[in-house]
Amino acid sequence: MTVAAASHEGLTALFEPKGIVVAGASSHPGKFGFVVLHNILAHGYAGRVLATNREGGEILGVRVATSVDELPQGAAELVFVCTPAGINPELLRSCARKGVRAAFVATGGYGETGPDGARAEAELVALADELGVLLAGPNGQGIVSTPSKLCAQIVAPYPPAGRIAIASQSGNFVSSFENYACHSGVGVSRAVSAGNAAALGVADYLDWFSTDPETAVSLAYVEGFAHGRAFATRIATIAARRPLVLVKGGITAGGQRAAQSHTGALATDDRVFDGVCRQAGVTRAATIEEAFEAAATFATQPLPRGPRVLVVTTAGGWGVVTADAVGRSELELVALPDDLRAAIDAELPPRWSRNNPVDFAGAETRDTIPEVLALAAAHPAVDAVVYLGLGIQSNQARMMRTGPFHPGHGLDRIVAYHERQDARFARAAAEVSQATGKPVLTATELAVTDPDNPGPATVRETGRLCYPSAERAVRALEHLWRYARFRSRRGLA
Repeated sequence: MTVAAASHEGLTALFEPKGIVVAGASSHPGKFGFVVLHNILAHGYAGRVLATNREGGEILGVRVATSVDELPQGAAELVFVCTPAGINPELLRSCARKGVRAAFVATGGYGETGPDGARAEAELVALADELGVLLAGPNGQGIVSTPSKLCAQIVAPYPPAGRIAIASQSGNFVSSFENYACHSGVGVSRAVSAGNAAALGVADYLDWFSTDPETAVSLAYVEGFAHGRAFATRIATIAARRPLVLVKGGITAGGQRAAQSHTGALATDDRVFDGVCRQAGVTRAATIEEAFEAAATFATQPLPRGPRVLVVTTAGGWGVVTADAVGRSELELVALPDDLRAAIDAELPPRWSRNNPVDFAGAETRDTIPEVLALAAAHPAVDAVVYLGLGIQSNQARMMRTGPFHPGHGLDRIVAYHERQDARFARAAAEVSQATGKPVLTATELAVTDPDNPGPATVRETGRLCYPSAERAVRALEHLWRYARFRSRRGLA
């Protein structure tokens, strides 16, 4: 089904409803019908919230109707379905009569369960099509739309607002990506669990995301698809508009069997899928972590104009490992230009490396890091910068702050100075990138070992990703370069 057939208006109703009804609302905190109602109410959704179940009453301050027929006409554009499969056809008819334009069906017991479930699923799809109601799911975990402050999902968490849109055949991976968003601070615009994808597949959501003004990059988890050629055509069109990051499950025999039992997905030959992604300009990631970091990079960094990378580091070992990572990639460790070497010479004592990586060898002063970052990114021979060493001053400051001698012996002043400096360096990296239009990626293990360190914490405040290692930063940058090269070769603006 194309987005046109699925209805652009229906997808808008799914992600930006003016009102929502929870069908099968429950007063039991362990039931899906309670959890989704709670999550909608708890995160500031400004539209009208209604609920139905057989008993009526009140749940979380919401009056519960015993039937959809009791609800005001036109009060809701979206229904979130937690009712048993057997009553869902009549529920959809009632919702359509009340002006509902989209339904998210969390209920299981459909195509994933066997032939009888598959027949019930096909009948539900046909009915939704007849009624003109967009059908998401069934057997899905929900939707998120941060521009609408909508958290209509039966799993946690609710992510920070941002520019990454997520579509997944696994609801739990929606949750995983949202957890990474919460940890990194690089946020989400929309998210949806496709469930069995009975009427709407992952590609339908991705198509809508690719024209969504709130979204900069789409991120998807897939296990398989029934119409491989059609999927390949769709993702090529989508990637020509905006970056698209895919991670695929079911690439081994065991994974394919698991995919079949999980969502009934038909897995495909992995080598064919890999070739399709390369030809289409789609970024394929090997792991969930890599997929999120690639998407976060697309969402927060400009595309590089070329492959030439300069590494700026406060210590030599980090630079060596990063140079190795660049050497293994499709990027290029650029030879340090003579004029840039001379300019850095004016900022550093003679013991610095005088090469790329630019290793300060502990010779930096108060202003050295911001100034060298600016010199490096501004140079026409440099397409991107990887900055290492952020947070080490604050790491020492933490030892001083928690030790027995603080705040005496001048420790209060030096602790505050170190923490201010690391925050300043993080801001400088973002400001230099914005000023030059070039990627400047910051990497330190403190992003995960001590995320409250002022260095990585300030990277998050700037809206960018602080990479847990130089190797992961280089991998993300390589994805950025591959996509930039794809667009250039295709003549895409």
